[in-house]
Amino acid sequence: MSWQQYVDEHLMCDIDGNHLTSAAIIGQDGTVWAQSSTFPQFTAEEVTGIMNDFAEPGTLAPTGLFLGGTKYMVIQGEPGAVIRGKKGSGGVTIKKTNQALIIGVYDEPLTPGQCNMIVERLGDYLIDQGL
Repeated sequence: MSWQQYVDEHLMCDIDGNHLTSAAIIGQDGTVWAQSSTFPQFTAEEVTGIMNDFAEPGTLAPTGLFLGGTKYMVIQGEPGAVIRGKKGSGGVTIKKTNQALIIGVYDEPLTPGQCNMIVERLGDYLIDQGL
């Protein structure tokens, strides 16, 4: 299966008539493996900030998580494994695998829990595959 198929079929999938606003799979070095057409343009500095928080959990909390120029308030995650951010009625979930970052951005009516489930399920699967 191609990386684009993972994004299209597993991340942008339909959940009770709703789906993520955008999604991507990017390498830990910031290279895009696949993304939805709606995924925001992000910077290398934003990816570096995310990777730093995975290495040292809590580093993003004071400044916020930035993705595509949008600032998210960092909320509870799983140190070294999952970062979650909230902005208004939407948010972002980022799951770290051995080689990549799985990113899902959502807005209402999709719930934070649904976004977490979509992103983390694919991330766990890829980890199990050694990716």
